[in-house]
Amino acid sequence: MTLALTPLISLIAGILILVVPRLLNYIVAIYLIVIGLVGIFGTGNFNLRF
Repeated sequence: MTLALTPLISLIAGILILVVPRLLNYIVAIYLIVIGLVGIFGTGNFNLRF
C-alpha cells in the first residue's frame, strides 16, 4: 500500500490554518524548507511520491 504524503500534509495544514490562522506563516515556511531540502538532497532511499 502506497501512501501519498502531499494530500495528507495539505489536509492537515488546511485544518490547522482554519483553527489557528497565525500558523499560516510557519506552515508555509516549513513546507518551503522541506521541499527545498528534498530538491537539494533528493529523497535518498525513501520511496515518497511528491
